[in-house]
Amino acid sequence: MDGVQINKPLKKKRYVLKEMWQSREDYLFMLPFLVLFCIFTVLPVVVSIFLSFTYFNVLEPPTFNGLQNYFKLFLNDDLFMKALSTTLIIALVTGPIGYVLSLGLGWLVSEFGTKTRAFLTLLFYAPSLSGGLASVWMIIFSGDQYGLLNGVLMDLNLIYEPIQWLTDETYMMGVCIIVIVWGSLGTSFLSFVAGFQGLDKKLFEAAAVDGIKNRFQELWYITLPSMKPQMMFGAVMSITNSFGVGAVISQIFGFPSTGYALYTLVHELEDYGSVRFEMGYASAIATLLFLIMIFSNKAVQKLLAKVGQ
Repeated sequence: MDGVQINKPLKKKRYVLKEMWQSREDYLFMLPFLVLFCIFTVLPVVVSIFLSFTYFNVLEPPTFNGLQNYFKLFLNDDLFMKALSTTLIIALVTGPIGYVLSLGLGWLVSEFGTKTRAFLTLLFYAPSLSGGLASVWMIIFSGDQYGLLNGVLMDLNLIYEPIQWLTDETYMMGVCIIVIVWGSLGTSFLSFVAGFQGLDKKLFEAAAVDGIKNRFQELWYITLPSMKPQMMFGAVMSITNSFGVGAVISQIFGFPSTGYALYTLVHELEDYGSVRFEMGYASAIATLLFLIMIFSNKAVQKLLAKVGQ
């Protein structure tokens, strides 16, 4: 029995190698991407994890200091805890809302004809492509009477003096959530639209014979289980975008924002990595952000696995 158990991994390994050799042309075409992926994605992550256990100021060689960077993060850095809480709030609000909104709009758009569907897809997807999106939001939420929102509210006599949307801590988080959710209708939205269009119509005919009676049952038992790859991709994109916010916030609200109200982990990372050049400490922040994203992705995978069950 022991010999059989030892031979099973060997047989499996030989089978995999045989399959790889038979598909060698496919792997050859994939090789340029794999090389670039390893150089620009895998290698930086590995190096960052290593540097997180060192003191490294760019000018001198890295010096190993164990867990000091992580102790400093949680015990001596008040701004880090502020950044962590702000990032989690933004991610927990904008991530699910953006995901559900992308899925719902993708389903709604797929119900229209070809021309209308193409127009609506462009309409919802365009904000994620616009490089000047921050400028548009700054015009809408400008803090003077010429700001679009202030102007409308004052014309309606709902307010009597301009509201400082971008500098008043009372309103900043709400505005930030609106901006991020609107900009989240990007790649995941397109994947949902494509997924709805690629569904096999025969599945719905068979489901009707089996007793599916309404659109909600079709959505839960047929549509969503058939779109698990697109749903997983959309979830990964939503998590990555919600935890990685920083650039748009800096453009609209400034860096740092008033009272550090919108100070995120990305801002903390930029501060120590690009301004102070404390690369070991910055690597510790990046590693924690990476681990949070991995944990979130695993949790979402388990949740999506229950869809349609």
